[in-house]
Amino acid sequence: MAYRLAADLLVAVHLGFIVFVVAGGFLALKWHRLAWAHIPAAIWGALIELFGWVCPLTPLENRWRVLAGQAGYEGGFIEHYVIPLVYPIALTRNLQYLLGATVVLLNIIAYTVYFRRLRIRHRSGRLPPHTAGE
Repeated sequence: MAYRLAADLLVAVHLGFIVFVVAGGFLALKWHRLAWAHIPAAIWGALIELFGWVCPLTPLENRWRVLAGQAGYEGGFIEHYVIPLVYPIALTRNLQYLLGATVVLLNIIAYTVYFRRLRIRHRSGRLPPHTAGE
């Protein structure tokens, strides 16, 4: 029971991480310090998709499922959980490229706005240089 609960909790954490990767840049527009956690997360998320890697959380979840007496699954987290919710087809390499490019594009948009706002606030004197981004 503990391994199943741990695996289910890991799925929730994994999904939360994916949402953070996609939307975190826009959250950083409101909470500037969040950018320090989001930028590496977004880079990691984009790399996972663009290079077709399997996130290290996926084998851990599978291991916990096996220890709980459940079956693991082939492929990655997105292919197993997210794609069936969003797309009626299986995850293809081209779709992974599209997902990775979408993450990159959304974050370019978010951080372009982020840095423009920061520059405007700095120039207007509303933020001293040493507190920029707070």
